[in-house]
Amino acid sequence: MHNNDDEKALLELVSKGINIPPQPRLLIELRELQTKGKEDVRDLSRIIAKDPGITGTLFRAASSPLFSKGKKLESLNQVLTIIGVKQAYSLVWAAALTTSMSAMATSVSKNKRKALDIFWEHSEQVAQLCAIIAQKRISICKVFQEQAYMTGIFYSCGIPVLMQRIPDYCNALNLHTSLAWPNPEQEDALFESNHRTVGYLVARHWSLPDYACNAIRYHHELAPPGGERDRARALTAILALANHYYDQMKEIPEPHWQAMQKEVLAELQIPGEKDEEDFHLKVIDLFRLH
Repeated sequence: MHNNDDEKALLELVSKGINIPPQPRLLIELRELQTKGKEDVRDLSRIIAKDPGITGTLFRAASSPLFSKGKKLESLNQVLTIIGVKQAYSLVWAAALTTSMSAMATSVSKNKRKALDIFWEHSEQVAQLCAIIAQKRISICKVFQEQAYMTGIFYSCGIPVLMQRIPDYCNALNLHTSLAWPNPEQEDALFESNHRTVGYLVARHWSLPDYACNAIRYHHELAPPGGERDRARALTAILALANHYYDQMKEIPEPHWQAMQKEVLAELQIPGEKDEEDFHLKVIDLFRLH
């Protein structure tokens, strides 16, 4: 955890019976490797290979044309070499979350299973859209596609945590029948907690970079500008636009988009309606290739 406020918030969640999933040992070992300055392909490969679930998820993510550039990946060393050691950390974080959250759902009701299936499909597709948008706006946002993909996977991870810990959460919000994410204000009214806060605390607990944590914290609005938060602001804009495109594809109502639209497009330097239409078409064309 990073400060006393985060620690206090975490303790409040625990008092309500909401436990943050523990950080996998693999991530702790990788962070120790970073601290020692011994980052190379062989070291990373040796640690990651200890966890078959994370290895498999990382392999699937990296094999996407978005990251592999169409090259066939046949070994973990090759995955790490093509992606790059520093960039690989973002995908490992995303893979670790996917594996950890999936393990939490070994014994759930039919409705929760359906809701979790919807959640993972939504998260994976939004993450892919985030990566494509980041790739196309890299010169403006200074956000790498791996960082955007990781944030897209993590940004609503509070939903499965709350689903597992609060018995009525899934049914009360109709998550097994709706493709739309729950509204934090509605969650607060019902459960005195919300997926945005829980997701932020998971990210902090798992030692994600500050820009990713702040993007998760502000993902229903734009992070305030200033310093390192500028990257968080760009990421929240990328998340907002990715969700907008996802909602359009799925014909989901968009209660937050109209209020954010002008600010999001300005942050990504997409100046006019025609520019946004052209950008939208390019992103969706690339998305469909994946």
